[in-house]
Amino acid sequence: MSETFYTSCADILALCQAQKDNLEALLDPQTGFAPRLRHLCEQQLSDLREEGNVSPEEIEALRMECSTWALLQDVMPARKTEPPPQPSARALLATNPYTPTSTLAQATLAASRALSELVVVREWLHDTAPPPPHPDASTGYWRFTKHRVTQGLWTGNTGRAADSVVREMDPDSVVREAEIGRGLAADDASYDKALAHTLFAYVRAGNIEDAIKLCRDAHQPWRAATIRGSLLFSWPAISAARQEDEMGEDGEDDPDLWHGNKRRVLWKATCTRAALDARLSSAERALYAALAPSVQTSGVLKSACRTWEDALWATISVLCEERLSEALARLGGGFWEPSGRGEEGEAGEEEEDTWRADVEQELQALSAVQAQEGPGADDPFHVSQLHIILNRTDALLDDFASRLRDGAYDRESAEYPTMTRFFAHLCLYLQMIDIPVSPLAIQIILEAYLQVLENAGQRSLIAMYAGALGDNAVERYALFLTSLALSADPVERRTALQRAREHGLDVPRVAIVTAERTIERALDSLPSSVKGQLPDLARAAQEPAEEAEMLLVRSIEWTVVESETYDTALEQANVILRYLLARGRVDVARLLLELLPPELAAIGTPEERAAEYLDYRQFFIAWETLERVAAECQALEAPQLSRDTRAAWLRDYTGLVSNAHEQIVKLLTTDWLVPETETPATDRRARELGRIRQLFVPELILRLHTLLVSSRTHIPENVRRALRLTNVVADSRYMLYTEFAGENGRRLKEYLAAVRTAVLAGLEHGGSDPFRAVL
Repeated sequence: MSETFYTSCADILALCQAQKDNLEALLDPQTGFAPRLRHLCEQQLSDLREEGNVSPEEIEALRMECSTWALLQDVMPARKTEPPPQPSARALLATNPYTPTSTLAQATLAASRALSELVVVREWLHDTAPPPPHPDASTGYWRFTKHRVTQGLWTGNTGRAADSVVREMDPDSVVREAEIGRGLAADDASYDKALAHTLFAYVRAGNIEDAIKLCRDAHQPWRAATIRGSLLFSWPAISAARQEDEMGEDGEDDPDLWHGNKRRVLWKATCTRAALDARLSSAERALYAALAPSVQTSGVLKSACRTWEDALWATISVLCEERLSEALARLGGGFWEPSGRGEEGEAGEEEEDTWRADVEQELQALSAVQAQEGPGADDPFHVSQLHIILNRTDALLDDFASRLRDGAYDRESAEYPTMTRFFAHLCLYLQMIDIPVSPLAIQIILEAYLQVLENAGQRSLIAMYAGALGDNAVERYALFLTSLALSADPVERRTALQRAREHGLDVPRVAIVTAERTIERALDSLPSSVKGQLPDLARAAQEPAEEAEMLLVRSIEWTVVESETYDTALEQANVILRYLLARGRVDVARLLLELLPPELAAIGTPEERAAEYLDYRQFFIAWETLERVAAECQALEAPQLSRDTRAAWLRDYTGLVSNAHEQIVKLLTTDWLVPETETPATDRRARELGRIRQLFVPELILRLHTLLVSSRTHIPENVRRALRLTNVVADSRYMLYTEFAGENGRRLKEYLAAVRTAVLAGLEHGGSDPFRAVL
């Protein structure tokens, strides 16, 4: 399915959602929601057929969706709007006893919402019927039979061949002589059969005029007259309530001319007898049953149905014809077709309700009908159409949602995207026109369609459809943003987040939830940071960042887009930094710090959170200074340097070493990462902070001590600094020595060994007093 098709559907949805308070616009037969989607499906269907490389299943699913939108286009306006008041059929007769039958039928339809809806559905079935086949051109009325009959009369041939052909050419001769084994010539019989099938197809499509024209072209005007007998009698000149549909398409028909059948009851009885006549061919009988559908002829009519739509049409045709005939009989048939009845009055509400229940029962039986061709009754679109006709859209969506939830549909099938897209837009359409829909069903169906959009790469449309989830919109769009993982760069993430605002979502809330879900997803793939032995920092520095670690770091990108979420960004930054530093992942933690805006450092509340963040910044400043001393300044020392260059280098080097000493001592003497309040031993944050101190306090002390001792050749007083550092470590105010207690005192032994080296270094220039270097 083309990407533009998804976009076009979304454009229609956005256009109609902007008019959600204008019911008339939403139900407009040309520019409403359903007709727009129907037209779009027709265009897509035409494009796919031209491509020729699309599966038949996808083509059929799109055709069915197009047909279903057409049904909604026809049915919903009748349900959501009140028709203008019209006089009843009995009132029309009281005013004008010569009221034509067609006018009485229109009044009967207007008085029954259920009957008028069935007529609308029947017209939809006419419009969506397949085009009738085109029979070969006729060369005359029973030409081959006529030739055989004439030849027999001329030659006096009465042999077996002649006896097999009718001896007379009137239309009834086939029935009359069938008992003695006579019939039409083979070619004429074949043509008549094909003609009957084509005429049935025209009646099935509601195209009576073309059927009449075909009969005349086939030189069978009697058959044309038979078909024209199905038209109700109308005479605009004497109608007290002239109907627009009684006029021609151009409105210029002469109102003084009458149309239709003035003796339709007699005509219908004749058609019924013909449909039940076993001597006629099955095609002829089906044609008469289609012209005059009734309970008596329903079996013949349904036997000619090949598809599920045919069966639906046959059932509705019988229901409409029977109800209309009964209503006219109650009225006595009027002047033109008096029935001798008319004393019973019009149907009351109780009888109407009983009839409606019978109709529902008849239609419900179609859910189990067997189709010889095309999709069966269990096809999702056929199920949808039947539920729409029965006005059970709530049950339809609940059933489809439960099947989605239970995995009843193959998500890899070609028709699944079409089916899911239809149901998603059906939910939203019903919402727009104020038809109740289960919130849970909407959530499940839209979730499925959002997944279809994601699979199709339609990221820009996710926010629009997620916004329709109501209370779940934020969570669902956040879930989509989380699924972007590392595939989207910061610009794309920012664009996707801002798109949420265009569709009415709370952008700060979306950002927070997305960041939370991303953190959870990343931590699910990473080990715990508060258990086990302390990591080896040297080894940790050599290992590249894992994908889950990068996902954890980049989760902060969601909450630093807007200032409204800076407080949350600060909280989440502390959580991530604690986790990474507790695992010794200094370089990865530094990547996070680079993503944070400087405004976070200005946040002062809550005080404990702000102090922790500033402690991390202080740590990285000192850590980076140590790295610069080791990596940059020492690399500048070379034998070929001039005296002035060496002097400048020494000044820079001395300044860096002094900065490192000052920064680290300040960090160590200011309760770095020490919780301000007493916390229970089970508190995760306290355990992580304690683990970080155990890992980095000894590391900073050892690195600073090593730097000071190793720089003594250029800065002799640094030996004194290194030895005085022991006073800071041993000071009970700071209790730094307690951080060496971990790992069985291994790091404390390492530090004492380094102090011993510093003492020996103090004796390098002579003397035996080990304290001389400290003084």
